[in-house]
Amino acid sequence: MYAVIRAGGKQYRVAPGDVIRVEKLATGTDGQVEFPEILAVSGGEGQIGKPQSGARVVGNVVEEGRSPKILVFHYKRKKQYKKLRGHRQSFTAVRITEIAFDGQSFKAPEVAKKAPKVKKAKAEKDESAVEVKTKGTAKKKKAAPKKAAAKKKK
Repeated sequence: MYAVIRAGGKQYRVAPGDVIRVEKLATGTDGQVEFPEILAVSGGEGQIGKPQSGARVVGNVVEEGRSPKILVFHYKRKKQYKKLRGHRQSFTAVRITEIAFDGQSFKAPEVAKKAPKVKKAKAEKDESAVEVKTKGTAKKKKAAPKKAAAKKKK
């Protein structure tokens, strides 16, 4: 099951569980977003139809950020005209959680949240550093004599 939605002036084909990057959105309650403009919904056995009413697509905000910088360079030859501007587009990453249409509801499987990494205590790090230093001592090699010094001796 998939749906075609319009968000931020662009159209997206989404299925439950997909993560899409759309133009910056104002987030709703608890980071949930509902897309009001649904252009098409796929039914059973490859049928595609335009929803009359009652269709809804819901998602959760995963991330908000800005895209990489794009440089915009204007130049007119022989006129000493140059202009350089940069642009970073804001985006909102949304994970589609549910598509409901015609009494049917298709939901994405739950994603387990990542547990934060546990930092080791400083005492443990210091002990391991001491062990590394005390393990076997390497013999230092003598540096080869420089050629200039060798010539002076002759």
